Amino acid sequence: MRRKRGQFAAFLILLTAISLILLQVISYHKTFVIASTSIDIPEEILRTEIILEARSPIDGQPVSAAEYAQLQAQIKTRPYPPKLSPTVRETVFLLRLLKILKTLFPFVDF
Repeated sequence: MRRKRGQFAAFLILLTAISLILLQVISYHKTFVIASTSIDIPEEILRTEIILEARSPIDGQPVSAAEYAQLQAQIKTRPYPPKLSPTVRETVFLLRLLKILKTLFPFVDF
């Protein structure tokens, strides 16, 4: 009786080990392929498509094609670079100068 139980336990352990090994082999060699549901459209064709809906570059709200064209025209007619006050320009200049000096003289504490 004990011998049969021992043989049965050994058989269960062997069966479990073989199933685990097979599971590992199957999962190791399984390759996951992500199927693309959409067809890859060339960029040249995408450039020629007519855009019927868009989002505002200012606040991200959906706009029509006409409103989008108006917004693009307004953005293009804005004066570049924007007018800055003299104190802000001077501060930006000094920060750029400080960055250059730190690059040239890293051992000096400015």
